[in-house]
Amino acid sequence: MRGHEDGNGGEELEAEPERARLALADAEEVLRRRVIGLEQYLEALAETDAPAVPSDDRSQGMKVRPAGPRRAVPHGQDAVGGEVLAVDYQALMTAAEQAGVDGIGARRAAVVLGWDSASHSPVEGARARLERLVERGWLLEDRAGRVALPSQVASWISRNSVWRPVPEAVGDHLAHGSR
Repeated sequence: MRGHEDGNGGEELEAEPERARLALADAEEVLRRRVIGLEQYLEALAETDAPAVPSDDRSQGMKVRPAGPRRAVPHGQDAVGGEVLAVDYQALMTAAEQAGVDGIGARRAAVVLGWDSASHSPVEGARARLERLVERGWLLEDRAGRVALPSQVASWISRNSVWRPVPEAVGDHLAHGSR
């Protein structure tokens, strides 16, 4: 009997590391979702910042910056260069540049960030980061789910577009009719 009990205890002990691994994976996914939610919340707060109003005469003439979180992804037209972006976003910009006109998708972005691209949560987190870069004008979504640098998309369009500029003489002819 004692040997039988030890056998069951051994199976339970063998299963324990697997249960712990699954619990850890679940906890990591919850943490990633919360981090993404917190980033989105802080960005929403940063966008709704109202200008600070001086409360007395001593602050007149001084530059007063509103308190609050710094925008994680500044607007592209406001920035001098990519170095204003956080390291993760700089890595995504580099990957988009290397991908050229093919662009990158959320799975590739997850790999670039060092996340598990086989799990849903990290891929969605990477997709959220790409969407922020698109919303702020750093990247363009050139087809569903793929993003690329605006200059690469523009150069590809100019090389491959069926729409070509109409020569002036032809344009005049079309505008005035063929009489």
